[in-house]
Amino acid sequence: MGGNFADGKGNATLNFTAHKENALLQSERDFSSCSLGVTADGKGFNCGGSSTSYPGRFFLNQGSRTVADANGGVRNFSAATDQYNFGPLNYFQRPADRYSATAIAHYDINDMARVYAQLGFHDDHTVAQIAPSGLFVFDTSTAGGIKFENPFLSDSWKAALLASNQANTDADGNPAPLPFAKAGDAANILIARRNVEGGGRQDDLRHTSYRAIVGVKGDVGAWSYDAFGQVARVVYQETYKNDFSNTRIGRSLDAVKDANGNIVCRSVMDGSDPNCVPYNIWSLGKVTPEALNYLATPGFQKGFTNQGVFGASVAGDLTEYGLKLPTARSGVGVAFGVERRTEQLELSTDSAFTTGDLAGQGGPTIGVGGKYSVDDIYGEVRVPLAERQPYAYAMNLNASYRHSKYSTGPQTDTYGTGLEWSPVKEVKLRASYQQAARSPNVVELFSSQSQGLYNNDSDPCAGNAPTATLAECARTGVTAAQYGKIIDSPAGQYNGLFGGNPNLKPETANSITFGVVAQPLKDLNVSLDYFSIKLKDAISSLPPTTTLTQCLKTGDPKFCSLIQRDKFGSLWLTTGAQIISTNINVASTKTQGLDVGVDYGMRLGDMGKLDLSFLGTYLKELASETVPGLGAYDCAGYYGSTCGTPAPKWRHKLRASWATPWGINAALTWRYFGKVDVDTSSSNEQLKGTVNEITKTFSAQNYLDLSASYKLTKNVTLAASINNLLDKDPPLGVTGAPFGNGNTYPVVYDALGRRITLNLNAKF
Repeated sequence: MGGNFADGKGNATLNFTAHKENALLQSERDFSSCSLGVTADGKGFNCGGSSTSYPGRFFLNQGSRTVADANGGVRNFSAATDQYNFGPLNYFQRPADRYSATAIAHYDINDMARVYAQLGFHDDHTVAQIAPSGLFVFDTSTAGGIKFENPFLSDSWKAALLASNQANTDADGNPAPLPFAKAGDAANILIARRNVEGGGRQDDLRHTSYRAIVGVKGDVGAWSYDAFGQVARVVYQETYKNDFSNTRIGRSLDAVKDANGNIVCRSVMDGSDPNCVPYNIWSLGKVTPEALNYLATPGFQKGFTNQGVFGASVAGDLTEYGLKLPTARSGVGVAFGVERRTEQLELSTDSAFTTGDLAGQGGPTIGVGGKYSVDDIYGEVRVPLAERQPYAYAMNLNASYRHSKYSTGPQTDTYGTGLEWSPVKEVKLRASYQQAARSPNVVELFSSQSQGLYNNDSDPCAGNAPTATLAECARTGVTAAQYGKIIDSPAGQYNGLFGGNPNLKPETANSITFGVVAQPLKDLNVSLDYFSIKLKDAISSLPPTTTLTQCLKTGDPKFCSLIQRDKFGSLWLTTGAQIISTNINVASTKTQGLDVGVDYGMRLGDMGKLDLSFLGTYLKELASETVPGLGAYDCAGYYGSTCGTPAPKWRHKLRASWATPWGINAALTWRYFGKVDVDTSSSNEQLKGTVNEITKTFSAQNYLDLSASYKLTKNVTLAASINNLLDKDPPLGVTGAPFGNGNTYPVVYDALGRRITLNLNAKF
């Protein structure tokens, strides 16, 4: 709402928005209710998941075991039947509550000066939920091992742990049996167990932002000016709930009997942790609520980003000064200005995050902070070369330049030039060349480095029969004693170190575009534009899969030094395993293609008017060279663990709009996404790998959207729409963070199905 004041010299407008969104679980869609795996023959899906399962996977030296019954029986773990389906509890759509308010005002001091201001507030609160936490391959040796006197151990478990100790080997693979027959004897094993009794992990996130702009602008003769100041702040709060404490896991697994025969934690007996509650995972159904309350630990993070921008610009039409060409009717136009911008980021984490004590986080999250400023000067010029001349109905040349100086050291230059030429009124040719430069932002520079997950078909050095040779695997840190004995991740997820890098330098891009716009008929407009963009020193990260492949093949230290295997030789079992994939300036990326646009209006007499519009993009190339000299791989037409989200070579949108004479407007839209193949099916050495028939190709996707509106009165309009009218399911595959969710790619395809909206718009 708003209105004028001071006899029309001023105007003020207020806006308020409230938005509420309900949660949608992956269990509410049949195609996402199961975390998909691929059958052994590669021709079908199965319900896969994580080996951090329920009732658990216990890694012993002679194989994996799991709990069989309530009496503490033991049986072999089966990857085919015992993996945990983590899909159902994950949110497909997070719940959200958002509020925003904006106030805008201006006041004309005189004919040459208008003062303006804008105040903005936004608050967003959402909760992310994923599958339960638990013992994510907990290494019992960090807590002194599983003791023989643990009263929860059945005879079956003691026999299994004894056999594991007898099968123990030293670092060279030689037999090194350990005792397990009396009090004090310990068995060191790995435990992967899901906390199904406690429910899913929840990440409570809140962002609150404030923004204020104050400025003055106006016209003085042939010149216009604008000077302004802007300050903004985003406050971040996170509470991570229902995760487990690694420290408390170790204490609660070390159970003994006290003098009265009660089962308690050893830490209660010695007084080091009187609050400890024993955690009985050695039999089915024996975990108590008290144990869960003890083990569950929240994590807290908070932080903010600040931005300040101060600038001034001047623009002028130099026609009245006589600065124009004889062949043109209009004169030269110029603009120039200065700007100073500051960016700041701060993140504080509690001890649970900082020490990596939260079992379900994959590693520590470290607090971080940083700040930089940048000073800019810039200018633009537009020169009409010809107007209403033979073979030149209009011809204009434009050029721009910006110099940026960063407090972190770099200086960048951005410039470009473009030409527009209309030989006749109905046809316009256009071409441009641009060099752009972008310095790393505050998040890319200073965000904390922490462990996360990446997807891969398999670790070539894992399993009983590794696909890579011992010599190749040795380059990645595998010892001869480990070769052929490394446990592979059944979920295809491995540890990576991701985050910021304060040593980044600016990235630069060169782009060339040229095209034509034509109006061959009165109601027909056609455009065709070619684009070619090449990015150098792009700020990104080396895909962990590329790092692993190149180390195996070449042994190059710049790849192999990024691979860190744990003491078991794995890339996933413990937090000591990871491939470093923090932000760096990778070599280059390049994309080129063609944009096509067609608009046609057709009058239908008494039936109103029909408008047809078509927008399409042909992606010829989407190439990346991660390291200079390595060669590029092209992701056009592919998706997968390296290429990421699907990049179809052709996509388009065709819309038919009918404006009826009865106050009803209706539209039907056809959205099309071309087929894509999994990137491992490429012949490129950096991409090719295992190809399963069931996931080889995502077929072309077609969606129909229907919308209509009706003007009930002069001030009231009713509208409705149905997106994905035919309720088409998305293509499915084995996907994972950060690109996919729910066995598909929601950023490309319609993952939620048919969506119906109703809208009532009233003006007073």
